[in-house]
Amino acid sequence: MRIRSALAVTATAGTLAVILAAPAQATEYSSALKIKGVQYDAPGRDSNSCSTGNTRSEYLTIKNYSHSSTVNLKGYVVKDAAGNRFTFPSNHYLEPGDYVKLRGGKGTDSDAGNVVYRQNCNFLWNNDKDTIYLYKSSGAHADTHAYTKSHDDRDGNGYITFHG
Repeated sequence: MRIRSALAVTATAGTLAVILAAPAQATEYSSALKIKGVQYDAPGRDSNSCSTGNTRSEYLTIKNYSHSSTVNLKGYVVKDAAGNRFTFPSNHYLEPGDYVKLRGGKGTDSDAGNVVYRQNCNFLWNNDKDTIYLYKSSGAHADTHAYTKSHDDRDGNGYITFHG
């Protein structure tokens, strides 16, 4: 009897461990939106001047990898390792397979042009290494990628691709 009880408890505990582990993985991969890539090092000498700087050349590409669902970016949050954040303030719809470039600097957001501007001329991504976090409007984790210039940017062009 004790052996059966111990096996039942062990089996139940194992099942519980699997069930508890599943949501953590599901949270990471449950979003249709993923970080496709980042231009973390804008071409040229870094200047965060709103009138003459190159922060508009720094961008994050977010893609809707769903085959059937349109996703509204309103309320989604992009954050770096230092806690700097950008929250998509208004409706921006990504059809299946569509993408948006979240650019630094100031400009006019455009669904047709697949661009949203942070309305901030400061750089967000570090040129040597950083971590990029993407959160759903609900606060749930959607995607995360860490990079280092020396390891991930083999061609040295300042752009790293994460999801094909």
